[in-house]
Amino acid sequence: MNLYELKTFTVLSKTLHYAKTAEQLNMSSSAASRIISRLEEETGTFLVERSNRKVELTPNGKLFADFAKETLEKYEELEQSFKGDRNKITGTLHVYASVTACYVILPVLIKKLAEKYPGIQLALETGDPAGAIPAIREGRADLAVAAIPEDGLSYIETISVRKTPLVFAASKTAGFEFNEHQESPQDFISSMPLILPKTGLARRRFDQWTKSRNVKPIVAAETEGNEAILALAQLGVGLGLVPQIVLESGRFANNFVVHTAGNIMGYYDIGFIRRSENYGTQKSRSIQAAVSDILHSSDWRAE
Repeated sequence: MNLYELKTFTVLSKTLHYAKTAEQLNMSSSAASRIISRLEEETGTFLVERSNRKVELTPNGKLFADFAKETLEKYEELEQSFKGDRNKITGTLHVYASVTACYVILPVLIKKLAEKYPGIQLALETGDPAGAIPAIREGRADLAVAAIPEDGLSYIETISVRKTPLVFAASKTAGFEFNEHQESPQDFISSMPLILPKTGLARRRFDQWTKSRNVKPIVAAETEGNEAILALAQLGVGLGLVPQIVLESGRFANNFVVHTAGNIMGYYDIGFIRRSENYGTQKSRSIQAAVSDILHSSDWRAE
């Protein structure tokens, strides 16, 4: 077990509600449930009694809640005693992010990191958002900024920053007209040339939606990266499927018309992705612990 798991149990012991616990900790209810299950497996006892409406602590659960609370308090005391040494942490933090994330989300992280841990330098790799999870899995990045996986992965921790809808973007000069009150999403998608991402969450959602409704889209182009999609859309090749946050980044805001086509593709939950446990050398672990400190001491949705 780790401190984050203990914190999750402590919050659950107070809220007695998975959804409220998940909201406080910026995770999904299923992720919170998995953490509790792991703690039960590790301790070899049932810690909570579950029902459809509420959660109750078992007698052993109440004992574990006291242990978790005491452990977190002792860690906080220890952390306070180490504050004088924090600025001594030096090294390189490897970050993977899309170009849009570099404009919209990373500046706040960089500012907070520089203020508290000036000895940590960033090595940034930019690329297609679909490459974020592989970068973390393969160890090329210690931290990524991308769409948070919907199903969750056992070895990663995620912190949500912002939700944004997926939209179709058309160049203002391309002449693609769409009136969502006159056409159904099926008619729209099967009649307009589209520019789609080759892989990733947006493509999976698009393929699932068209398959479930037996829609045959007109795919004008497939490419990697939202910026490449918008570049082709601006040339008039077709309508690009991208998260709306990409259009709000400043570089593209005045060049496109947004077609929502209802809410058929849903929302992206964009945030930070990292391994749930620190790894590597002691120096690397210290850097990761510093990053964890920044991530968990900030209310990113309020930034």
